[in-house]
Amino acid sequence: MGRWAIVRPERRTVRDVRKGNRAMLLRTLYFNGPVTRNELTRLTGLSAATVSSMTGDLLAENIVVEAGQAESDGGRPRAILRVNPVYGHVVGVDVAETHVRVELFDLGMNERARVEYALRPAGHQIELVVRHILAGVEVVLDDAGVPSRQALGVGVGVPGIVEDGPDALIHTRTFGWDGVPMGALLRAGTTLPLFVENGAKALGRAELWPDPRRRDGAAPDRGSGDAVIVLIGSGVGAAIVSDSVTFRGVSSSAGEWGHTKIVVNGRACRCGGRGCLEAYIGAEGILDRAGVPTRTTDWQAELAALVESGSPVIAETVTYLGIGLSNLINLINPERIVIGGWLGLLLGRHLLDDIRAASAENSLPRPYAATSIVMGRLGPDAVAHGAATLVLDEFLNAHPAARIPAPR
Repeated sequence: MGRWAIVRPERRTVRDVRKGNRAMLLRTLYFNGPVTRNELTRLTGLSAATVSSMTGDLLAENIVVEAGQAESDGGRPRAILRVNPVYGHVVGVDVAETHVRVELFDLGMNERARVEYALRPAGHQIELVVRHILAGVEVVLDDAGVPSRQALGVGVGVPGIVEDGPDALIHTRTFGWDGVPMGALLRAGTTLPLFVENGAKALGRAELWPDPRRRDGAAPDRGSGDAVIVLIGSGVGAAIVSDSVTFRGVSSSAGEWGHTKIVVNGRACRCGGRGCLEAYIGAEGILDRAGVPTRTTDWQAELAALVESGSPVIAETVTYLGIGLSNLINLINPERIVIGGWLGLLLGRHLLDDIRAASAENSLPRPYAATSIVMGRLGPDAVAHGAATLVLDEFLNAHPAARIPAPR
C-alpha cells in the first residue's frame, strides 16, 4: 500500500505578511491613484493604521509623493497620494525582423526616449542584436538624462519561443536561432535586471496593462475576462489571456497561432512547414502572392499600396485572416480579440468590417456573438511597451526600495 504524506502549509512570517500588504497597497495606489489614505483603506481592506504606516514609509523612500489635498467636510485636509513617476525608469526592447527598437519609460509608462537600429533580412546574428540592445539602453538613458542607478531593469520582446530560466533560451526558426541564450548574453554586458518574453505575449501585456489615465482600453482590464491579442506583421503570433494570466503551455510555446494549418499541403512557410496561417497573412506571404519582390522591397509601403488599391490578394488575405480568427473563436471562446502588429493595424484600419464579416462567416454563431473584434490601442510600438511592463510588474510586486536612492 502507498503511504500518506502530511503536507503542512508553509508558515508565513510577519515580514512576509508585511511585504505582501505593501505590494498590494503599492499596486492599488499605482492603478487607482491619485487617492487619499482613506480611499486606500477602503480599496485594500487594510487597517487605517497599516495604510498610514506603509504610506509613510513609501513617502520617506520617495516611491510615493503627495499630489495635492482632498476637500474636507470640516476636518483637516487629506493628502492625495500617487506613485512617483520619476522614482525609477524601465526599458522596453522590441527585437523585430527589420529593427531593434529600445524605449525608455518613466513609472507612468510615459515614453522618455527611444532609439532604433535597422536589421537586414539576413542580419539577425545574435551578437549583433545583443550589441544593439546594450547600446540602445545606454543611448536612451543618456538622452533622457537618467542615471543607470535609476533604471529598474530591461524587458525584451523577441520572436519565437522563449524558454523559462535564467538563460532565456530563444528558438526562432526565421532567425536561425535554436536555443540561443539571450539572457546570458545580455547579462554579460549589463548589471540591470533582465526579462525576456515572446513578442506576441509582450504585445498582449501592453494591450491588457491597465492604464490609470484611461478606462477605455481595447482589451478587458486585468482579471475581467478572456482575450486573445494577435500580432500580425512579418510574423504572426498571439497571446492567449484568461483572468490576467497569459497561457504559456508546457514548453512556453502556446500562442504560435501563425503556425496553425489552414491549407493541407499549402504554401511553404518560413518555419519549414506547409499551409501555415502565417504563409497567407504574414507580410512576406502576402507580397509573394501578389508577385512583389520581398528581398529589396519596402514591405510596409508596398502593403499599404496593395490595401489602398483594393488588390484581390488583400481580399483573399482578409478571408484567410477571418478563418484564422474564427478558429480562435470556436476553440477558445474569448471575450475579445485585439488585432495588433503593424500589418494587423494596417489591415484593420481599412478593412475591419470585412475582417469581422469573414470571421462571422466561419465561426459558430453563438461564440462569435459573444466575441468582439477590436483594434489594438497602442499602435505598432506596443511590443517595447509590453516588454517594459515586465520590469514595472516586478517593481510593483517586489518594490526593491533600497536599490534606488531617492533623487535629491
